[in-house]
Amino acid sequence: MILIRFLLVAISVLMITPGSIVADGPKNVVLIVADDLGFQAGCFGNRVIQTPNLDRLAEEGVWFPRAHCTTASCSASRSVLMTGMQNHSIGHYGHAHGSNHFSTYESVKSLPVLLAENGYRTCSIGKYHLAPEYVYHFEDYRNAGVQGNRNTVRMALNAKEWIAEGKSRPFFLYFCPSDPHRGGGPDGFSNHNEDPNYYPGVTPVKYSPADVIVPEWMNDTLIARKELAEYYQSISRMDQGIGVLLDALDELGHADDTLVIFLSDNGPPWPGAKTNLYEPGSRLPLIVRDPDLKKQGVKNNALVMWTDITPTIADYCGIGDFEAPVIRPRENTGTLKTAGPKRPYRFHGRSFLPVLDNPNPQGWNENYASHTFHEITMYYPMRMVMQDDYKYIFNIASPLPYPFASDLQACPTWQEVLETQAENYGKRSVYDYVNRQRHELYDLKSDPHELKNLATDPKYQATLKSLQKKLQAHQERTRDPWRSKWDYE
Repeated sequence: MILIRFLLVAISVLMITPGSIVADGPKNVVLIVADDLGFQAGCFGNRVIQTPNLDRLAEEGVWFPRAHCTTASCSASRSVLMTGMQNHSIGHYGHAHGSNHFSTYESVKSLPVLLAENGYRTCSIGKYHLAPEYVYHFEDYRNAGVQGNRNTVRMALNAKEWIAEGKSRPFFLYFCPSDPHRGGGPDGFSNHNEDPNYYPGVTPVKYSPADVIVPEWMNDTLIARKELAEYYQSISRMDQGIGVLLDALDELGHADDTLVIFLSDNGPPWPGAKTNLYEPGSRLPLIVRDPDLKKQGVKNNALVMWTDITPTIADYCGIGDFEAPVIRPRENTGTLKTAGPKRPYRFHGRSFLPVLDNPNPQGWNENYASHTFHEITMYYPMRMVMQDDYKYIFNIASPLPYPFASDLQACPTWQEVLETQAENYGKRSVYDYVNRQRHELYDLKSDPHELKNLATDPKYQATLKSLQKKLQAHQERTRDPWRSKWDYE
């Protein structure tokens, strides 16, 4: 009898495939991607803004104060989140919509496709901003009544309905508010903030310009404060919907079998942050609530990147070929439908699940970034490598002037700088912000605002050359077309 039982157990183990639901139950995932959010939340130390639900999520999970996107531009950043690859290697150099028309090579197998192939239900709610659709295909899209993806309460109710419909398969929910991205309106930001009844189910939280905290990379003026007050209101609106979504997971019995990840695609929507590889544009909030994690409220100082998000989710879901403590890269070839290189590819990131509750994990002290376009009119390729506290930026198009995104150029805060001919913007001179040196090297520990370029300092030439060598090797490894610029320019 004992032998028979042993054989039955052995057979059942052999029958488990990467796509099957393991014996301890399904592994569900909710990925929440805010739009243009920096560290403006109570859990990140902002004493003014009201974000009780993000604060709750941080208390129940892990947050990464040194997490970075790999490109500080909406569409390109989302392509990285959904593939685990640098955007220069998949062709998604900038915005997918309108005249910009950037898109991912058809051979790439994205996260929702990988999960669907392994038995997952997949749903996108809110901002999508990717192309082509069949590369980033979701089984379902639930966007009825979401009002420009800014009514996150309605988005959360749609999500609750979708989650409740399927009980036999695990789920992946991609939940993407358009808040707090700048909107239209006469002030360039309002997003209908002035109408208390515009977003049904949302209770407006208003802020006085006198109370907001002006970041040091902006000028402290009344115009800037008014914009920040509008920005805070849209963040609080987003936070309410996140609360409804977290409550829905509780009510549906999924709080204990669902990985929740919250992050932002890029930094705040002003010059000095968004579209920059300086810290305000690329160092972003990341909160992870893992139901299997015993510790809560942990701060993890690992230098994680957005290329790590897809490998981490795949690791949690038990998909692919893994080798502890980090994910082994996958090899995939998709079906080529029109054009683009059909070739094997690998994740450029790795799973951080094995070090999630370790405040200072070894081997997580390096990351890389790659920016080429925002809008198609904004050609300014930049590559970055960070190791420990040193950060090197290669401005490949220097001495071309740094280009501005259309919404950042038009925003009242920047227009005030132009109209008053202000010499400085934040702690940096306007001239230095627009006219960048080809090589920038900073010691973030002694110079967190990246004001003292060490690239020409004789004392730091060894550090500079070491980081340049690392960057070139990374460009080779990730098939970066701009690698050739080291040789002929």
